[in-house]
This record gives sequence, C-alpha cells and structure tokens, in this order.
Amino acid sequence: MSTKMAEADWSVALEVFRASLPRRGDKGRDDRLFLEAMHYFSVHNITWRALPERFGKWNSVWKRFDRLSRSGVFETFFDHLAALSSSAHLVQMFDSTIVRAHVSAAGAKGGRRVRRSAARAAVADKGYASKANRQAARSRGIIPVIPRKANERSRPGFCAKAIYKGRARIEQAVGKLKRFKRVALRCEKTKRNFTSIVALAAGFTLVKSVHTA
Repeated sequence: MSTKMAEADWSVALEVFRASLPRRGDKGRDDRLFLEAMHYFSVHNITWRALPERFGKWNSVWKRFDRLSRSGVFETFFDHLAALSSSAHLVQMFDSTIVRAHVSAAGAKGGRRVRRSAARAAVADKGYASKANRQAARSRGIIPVIPRKANERSRPGFCAKAIYKGRARIEQAVGKLKRFKRVALRCEKTKRNFTSIVALAAGFTLVKSVHTA
C-alpha cells in the first residue's frame, strides 16, 4: 500500500474533515489544499519551512495546524472516519512497537485525554498475557482474547481463536502508519502534536484502505 491518495479518497477525507471543524473559526479557507499540505508533511520527513510553495505560506499552514491541534480537530477527524464502521469499535487490538523520539523532539512535554472504550473484546498476543491485563479488561466489561503462555501457573482458559486470527491486522496497521515518516521518526516536540499527526495518518490510511479494498 502506497500513501498516494486517489480523488475518491480526497473527497471522503475533505467531507469528514469539514464536519470535524469547530463551528467558530475562519471561513473561506482552502481545506483541500490544507489537507494535501498535511498529507505531504506527514509522509515526508521535512521541516515546516520546507513545505513546497504550492501549499502556500508554510507559516500559515503551521499556525492552522497548531490551532486545530489544540482544539482536537484531528482526533475528531479520525473518530468520525472510524465511526463509519458499524462494528470496528467492538474489538480493540493491541500490539507494541518502537517509535523513538527524533533528536528534533528533544524536551517534548505535554499530554492529554484518557478515553473510555466501548469495545467488547480486547485482542493481544502473549506479550500481554498477565492476570492484571485480563482483570483490567474484565473490570470494564471487555472479554480478553489473549492466549496463555505455556509457563503460566493458572489453568489454561478459553481464548476465542476465531477472533484472535484477525490480530494480524494491528501489525499491518502499524506498518501502514510507519509509511508516514513523520510518525515513524517521531519528530514532534509535544505529545499533543504527535497525537494529531498520528490521527491524520491513521485517518488517511483508513480512507485509502476503504477505497482500495
């Protein structure tokens, strides 16, 4: 899967992005051009100043990104796209990956938002096979789908193998996200901005995956 977007992808992304914008704010902006700038910026490991001139003044793009990032627009953008699925929220999949902070992100601070899940099942590999993880899931009304390790003291429990077979999708999703170099190299100085870039990359990936399925 490449990161290139087709016209059908852009149409969906633009419609959902506009629905994610706050009611108050500047009007008359070229939302499509801004999204294209953010897509280019996320895919390529460049500085804001290195944005091609066709996207307009780099400082204007950065200021809009910063303002929308502060208001959580990019996370809302992804949430709206994910909500288009009637069943995706029912199963949450977990996998670990390494995204070391780039040297330009030194001194990063800040963070926010802890969301409650509406999932009915949590799928993870044996790396998450602990009594604490399973209890944490059950306490939230979520069924843990985690295979047991051979050396676990407790008796083997039930694991929904039919659901677990789909766990490879989380690894595939991480692989697609890392095609966006801004995500893979973790260049943002704040957790807020990094979260926004990940939300954008995930949103673009989701739109493209739907149209190329």
